[in-house]
Amino acid sequence: MTAITQLANGLTVITRPMPGLETASIALFAGVGSRHETERLNGLAHLFEHMVFKGAGGRSARQISEAIEDVGGELNACTERDQTSFTAAVLSDHVGLAVELIGDLVCRPAFDASELEREAEVVLQELAEAEDTPSDIIFDHLWSQAFAGQALGRSILGSEESVRAIRTGDLFAWRDEHYRGGSMVLSAAGAVEHEAVVALAERHLATLAAGAVPAAPTARFTAESRHERAKAEQAQITLAYEAPGQKDAGYLAARLFADIAGGGASSRLFQSVREERGLAYTVSAGLHGHDDLGLLHVHAATARKEGKAAQVLIEEVLHETAAGLEQRELDRARIQIRAGQAMALETPWGQAAQAARQWLVHGRLIGREELADRLAALSVEDVRDAGARMLRGAPARATFGVAA
Repeated sequence: MTAITQLANGLTVITRPMPGLETASIALFAGVGSRHETERLNGLAHLFEHMVFKGAGGRSARQISEAIEDVGGELNACTERDQTSFTAAVLSDHVGLAVELIGDLVCRPAFDASELEREAEVVLQELAEAEDTPSDIIFDHLWSQAFAGQALGRSILGSEESVRAIRTGDLFAWRDEHYRGGSMVLSAAGAVEHEAVVALAERHLATLAAGAVPAAPTARFTAESRHERAKAEQAQITLAYEAPGQKDAGYLAARLFADIAGGGASSRLFQSVREERGLAYTVSAGLHGHDDLGLLHVHAATARKEGKAAQVLIEEVLHETAAGLEQRELDRARIQIRAGQAMALETPWGQAAQAARQWLVHGRLIGREELADRLAALSVEDVRDAGARMLRGAPARATFGVAA
């Protein structure tokens, strides 16, 4: 039975016990990410996530690693554009340690200047690796064209200049300003007991500032293009159309359209671009939802000489899908969403992450029955209309290595 408690500082604690399990997943999600940064300090959210592991709560970086691995657990973190998460997986006997360590990372980081200098170099190596991998960096290029001149369009990793500009005072200020209880969720699933997790949260996370983080500036879609002509064995093609955000009533219909267009091996894009024409090794479409708006995005990896033909065919298929998707395709997409959710929710991590994300975005939990009802209520016409609305405007584009 899911249980929810809110602490005095606004932190929401959600637990989802899963009888019969011996393990638990603990997730602290904060409603803050790279889109909350200034341009001068782009990369701060990501570097903050790295730096907390370099010493916190009186433990060194090595002692943090040893503490969780001594009990067979895992401790990790992830920075996104809208959210940052700190997660642990442990045996049931060590839930207390997991919450303690996560609390230390966020509430009691050391932020040593010498460690910052070293870790900045690590992040710059990560950035260099991404820039040397066209299939990775192409999505940063696409977001930069979809949200030109905005924080949402900047790389989560930052740039060499911005990362080198970050100081320990910036890290402390980021935590004090953006890690506030009203914009955070501690979610636990598996072998957990609600009152015990609440008591642990009160012990280790009560020092988080109260209140909520101000919303990031509303994003504005910009249909710009970036084309890099560098020679490569394989060309990368991406394009994106403005789509509904996660809170929009039309989000689910748009998600179904994206899945029908390019969500798997039976999708229209895969069948047309790869199977029938052989123009791409991989081709897919998806819907990425931010709080305020989203992107219908398409990616294809193809031979350089086939790049232009692949781009033309991709857009043809998208418009054909909006004009003529069929009931059987809608039925398939519905069951794929339901099956994907069911499979994820059979794991403690899936349960914990879903609860935290839903609470941060919607301020409530959306059950499997509600999702099934909403999916069933959408008709072929609803999904066609959702696709047509997204495709009505010009897309943002980013390509790498497409032959002139």
